[in-house]
Amino acid sequence: MVGYDPKADGRNNSKFQVAAAGSMSGLVTRALISPLDIIKIRFQLQIERLSRNDPGAKYHGILQATKQILQEEGPTAFWKGHIPAQILSVGYGAVQFLSFEMLTELVHGADLYDNHEFSVHFVCGGLAACVATLAVHPVDVLRTRFAAQAVLGSRALCTMIHVTIAHRWTLYLLLFHGVLQVYKTLRDAVVTMFRTEGPMVFYKGLSPTMISIFPYAGLQFSCYTSLKHSYEWLLPAEGKKSENLKNLLCGSGAGVISKTLTYPLDLFKKRLQVGGFEHARATFGQVRSYGGLLDCAKQMLQDEGALGFFKGLSPSLLKAAVSTGLIFSWYELFCNIFHCMKKPDRMR
Repeated sequence: MVGYDPKADGRNNSKFQVAAAGSMSGLVTRALISPLDIIKIRFQLQIERLSRNDPGAKYHGILQATKQILQEEGPTAFWKGHIPAQILSVGYGAVQFLSFEMLTELVHGADLYDNHEFSVHFVCGGLAACVATLAVHPVDVLRTRFAAQAVLGSRALCTMIHVTIAHRWTLYLLLFHGVLQVYKTLRDAVVTMFRTEGPMVFYKGLSPTMISIFPYAGLQFSCYTSLKHSYEWLLPAEGKKSENLKNLLCGSGAGVISKTLTYPLDLFKKRLQVGGFEHARATFGQVRSYGGLLDCAKQMLQDEGALGFFKGLSPSLLKAAVSTGLIFSWYELFCNIFHCMKKPDRMR
């Protein structure tokens, strides 16, 4: 059960166990979906159209991007920035699920829950995500910077054929160094960013994040609960037999719905987070500087059209389906494990 349930007859876990289950579900899920996240971020940050017909486009499809990243950067590129990403997932999962548990318990205590489950889970899920975002947003900025920067050997640089005249002098200089990498380690990234861009750099992209995260997480929690009820209504006997499968499928459906409805704001966030970092992206094609959320939306609409707001949607939906399904199923699994561990203690 996701959220507090007064009818659970002792099945509710302690606050520590809820936080631990959220952390572990985030950790396992992040390790599995990191490659999709890297491809999604690369698509979101590309100015050129995601099309074979655009000669300046570095990436134009999931399979093509996977192959090109493997050739140029090796398999480890798909886990680039994995340490800050794991810190992000572990911290976010703990704070989000713990906040959601506490908020739903508070609503139950105020007798506001009955007949309003969808709206209660939407509001509590959105608020819980906002609290978690404020706690871990600096790590999200670090993760995006690591995922965005290029690490290319001289061989890969020489074989690049879709390079504009404006970028060639940059590439010639980089050939002498063999790499195009701004941050070598997590500590180096923190120190460099703080020294060159100031402390507020760690909260770049916060406004679109907060605007998008509330409806996104709210829809995740509310749709997950609604889809579980629908599943149990359609397959009453099957729902009890295959609990893990039910959680995985309903979580995946909730992830797809919520991501589709809030995707443009996630893209704006990524564009703003790499502001001031354009020199590290010279080999990826065109770069842009944005003055804020509205300026970002305006420039994208002018330069890339309305479809530009949905760049990277395909890997994002795939990632959302897999990650949300895994998050909820792992969380419920870990909560059940903690509950089973309490049973022997009660029997003593």
